[in-house]
Amino acid sequence: MFRLRDREMSRAILDKLEKMNLKLTLMHVCGTHQDTLIRFGLDTEFKRVGVDIRQGPGCPVCVTTPREIEEILALSRAGLTIAVFGDVMKVPGQRGCLNDAKAEGADVRVVFGVDDAIALARRIQKEVVFMGIGFETTAPTTASALLAEPPPNFSVLSCHRTVPPALDAIAQMGEIRLDGMIEPGHVSTIIGTKPYEFLSKRYHIPQVVAGFEPLDLLMGVYMLASQVRDGKAEVQNEYSRVVHTEGNISALKAMREAFEPTDVDWRGFPVIKKSGLEIRKKLEDYDARRRYEDILSPVHEKQFREAEGCRCGEMLRGILTSQECPLFAKKCTPANPIGPCMVSREGSCYISYRYLKK
Repeated sequence: MFRLRDREMSRAILDKLEKMNLKLTLMHVCGTHQDTLIRFGLDTEFKRVGVDIRQGPGCPVCVTTPREIEEILALSRAGLTIAVFGDVMKVPGQRGCLNDAKAEGADVRVVFGVDDAIALARRIQKEVVFMGIGFETTAPTTASALLAEPPPNFSVLSCHRTVPPALDAIAQMGEIRLDGMIEPGHVSTIIGTKPYEFLSKRYHIPQVVAGFEPLDLLMGVYMLASQVRDGKAEVQNEYSRVVHTEGNISALKAMREAFEPTDVDWRGFPVIKKSGLEIRKKLEDYDARRRYEDILSPVHEKQFREAEGCRCGEMLRGILTSQECPLFAKKCTPANPIGPCMVSREGSCYISYRYLKK
């Protein structure tokens, strides 16, 4: 019976990769891929057969900028009720994190999604701000909520971003020579495979959309190696049991109706054009940046930098690994994170600390 954690099949794929005798540098853009890579020891196995896989900007919490963290901190300290994913609570700001703000008396609630935040807004009289973080995977749920006439005391601080523009930025920056890219399964479930095609055509980069089980990742790497061997550069779909060419039409429609693309910073990157999702003007009553402009103006007037010594930005561009950061597992740990890569469960430092600790 075919299984997604088949030891014999895994060994057969690795043997085929070894016989190809290729030296490849690949990048993935998904925290779940990083977890699979490290948790199952695939990173070591791939390096043994000449394949080096770097993590790109695939952790939504990690790419959220210091300014956005300061925005939500300012709103929390202004007396608003804040609804966030648990991964955001410990991301350091200039003066503490949301956990610290909560200890100081701020009303900060951990939610599992935007529906929880809306339910909270219906239960209480206070103003509730949901921090919308994530790529095309979570953006449709925020979009659907905005389009469904949420309660008047509810608003969204949109920190949503889209993946394809970031891939273009990585290719343009050219900081590392990539032989191929492993595209994210969750995001691709929504957007399909077509939005990646420009990357192969413009930069001649082979791509494979892969799932999250060990065999998914092994097959994805094997498919990329085969493209390199054969001189091809196209988008292949290893995750065909879930991902389809056109993606999720309904989810994409909701995103288009609720958001418009805008130029935004990503942590570790300059401004990436049309990579942010701004709430459309017709829904401005639910846009926290418009509703609380007076609270947020002082934040927008300031410049913010990474914490001293934090190398998260370089990790998100794939030019540095967690173990190469001098703070890793020393000054920077999950109990005392210096940057978001050590906070989020999708962050490369958190994953490396959890499974390697060296």
